[in-house]
Amino acid sequence: MEKFYAYLDRMKFIRRWQLMRSTRDENIMEHSHSVAVLTHALCTIENGVFGGDVDAEKAVLYALYHEVSEVMTGDLPTPVKYFNSGIHGEYEKLEALAVQKIADTLPEEMRAILLPSLLPDKSSKEYQFVKAADRLSAYLKCLEEQRSGNNEFVQAEKSIYKSLMERGMRSVEYFFEHFIPAFRLTLDELEGL
Repeated sequence: MEKFYAYLDRMKFIRRWQLMRSTRDENIMEHSHSVAVLTHALCTIENGVFGGDVDAEKAVLYALYHEVSEVMTGDLPTPVKYFNSGIHGEYEKLEALAVQKIADTLPEEMRAILLPSLLPDKSSKEYQFVKAADRLSAYLKCLEEQRSGNNEFVQAEKSIYKSLMERGMRSVEYFFEHFIPAFRLTLDELEGL
């Protein structure tokens, strides 16, 4: 019996933002979709607007699977995960073990194909686009919560914005200039009513 996709289906049960009061819960399955779409957007901007050479397909696959470990580990809140380098290093090892355990539930022929996407090359430029998209997804969550009147996310928005700008990625800056303003609109405003 192959269990890999049943494990992935459980991503919808893992809640994000556990330390924050949210007006709408977000799970790691929907977050992974958001990060995959945003990764594709950033790669498309990089390649299409700036003439870059990022492998968008590889980056999107990295994004799609970037939270797989949390099926076993849960979502460790950012302040805990990055409390110090020792905790972060050990948590990265735990994440890798969790991914390997889940990957081991695949048939051998599929495992060889999927494992490079499940355990990405963290030094690659494609992975850097995933990390930026991951932060961008968090930024959009902050905007959504604030639009709902939730001030719990005001400081998070500021710190995430700062971390995104510190990356110095032209595709991120382009996304902010051209796409972020629309995220502040209501549906009627989006439709021009």
